[in-house]
Amino acid sequence: MSAAAPEISVVIPCLNEEEAVGKVVDQALEGIRRSGRTGEVIVVDNGSTDGSAEIAASHGARVVTESRRGYGSAYLTGLSEAQGRFIVMGDADETYPLAELAPFVERLEQGDDLVMGSRFNGTIHGDAMPFLNRFVGNPILTGMLNVLFGVKVSDAHCGMRAISKDAAASLDLHSTGMEFASEMVFKAYRRDLKVSEIPIDYFPRTGESKLSRFGDAWRHVRFMLLYSPSWLYLVPGTILLLLGLLGMLALAAGPVDVFGRSWQIHTMLVFVALTLIGAQVIQLGAFARTYARVRIGERDPLLERLARRVRLEHGLLAGGLLVLVAVGGMAAVSAEWAFQGFGALGRAYETAMLATLLGLGIQVIFGSFFLALLTMPLRRGELPAAADSHAGRAR
Repeated sequence: MSAAAPEISVVIPCLNEEEAVGKVVDQALEGIRRSGRTGEVIVVDNGSTDGSAEIAASHGARVVTESRRGYGSAYLTGLSEAQGRFIVMGDADETYPLAELAPFVERLEQGDDLVMGSRFNGTIHGDAMPFLNRFVGNPILTGMLNVLFGVKVSDAHCGMRAISKDAAASLDLHSTGMEFASEMVFKAYRRDLKVSEIPIDYFPRTGESKLSRFGDAWRHVRFMLLYSPSWLYLVPGTILLLLGLLGMLALAAGPVDVFGRSWQIHTMLVFVALTLIGAQVIQLGAFARTYARVRIGERDPLLERLARRVRLEHGLLAGGLLVLVAVGGMAAVSAEWAFQGFGALGRAYETAMLATLLGLGIQVIFGSFFLALLTMPLRRGELPAAADSHAGRAR
């Protein structure tokens, strides 16, 4: 950044907002003036077919074009174009009070890395936010983000926010759709950045909304689940595995009565299925977390500790022992069956348990090989991405 570069860059994505974009640019310039700092307004035209770009430029904005459609695509371009040390983000539809951006910049100057606006702690005017968005969609999505990633914000999808140029570069943002908003927040927390909130006013938009209520909500949910393998895989997998193991142990010696009902081999087979499915889901979670650690650069303290102590051979030994126990037990059952003249096959419950152990052992063996493959350097001298010391903290 040169000595003459502005201190503040206001980045505004725009798609067919000719009714409002000029006023929004004026508000952003007024906000910069009130802050007492130098600044620029960047309008990212995302394929407008009206006069939005021309109007924005006539009001003093620097207009850049991003042909790839999407909220995230527009912001990725705008962030890369921003020259200011402080970047303020807002929409081109007059919903956010960009003239009041000074407190956001002051927070950044005081040491915060990301400052979020909060519509719910502020004032939502009139019908600015539809009922379902206000009382269902936004609270659920914000709650999910808080639970899945340990985030502590009241309005995770507020479009008015500010971030330092250095912090934005450290986040390695890449989402092209509305989920960009969630990515910025949870990655800031994963990288231990300092995040705060400021209550704001939220006004009814000018012009037609571009949001797809259910489609955009699903994009957020899908994105959060993909980036949270612990909740997507490990939690449900562990529940299934524990239920399966407890049920199998209860039935290992034969039928049992539960609330006056007899649980027999058919119930045992259900618990076998739960055990194998749970183990498979947990294994997929281990693969996902390992991939995120070594290929994407997300830090995972638990896996990093395990990687220093557990090797391929440990997994092969554990899986091999399970297979040996299962094969040995099946051999004993087969010998007993042969000794009895190959009549009716007994030991059904024990056989189901041994078959489960065999399946678990085989999963552990081949899963250990796959984990070793994931952590293998791609080329000579190349370290996994997990070696990058500035990568963020995984949950």
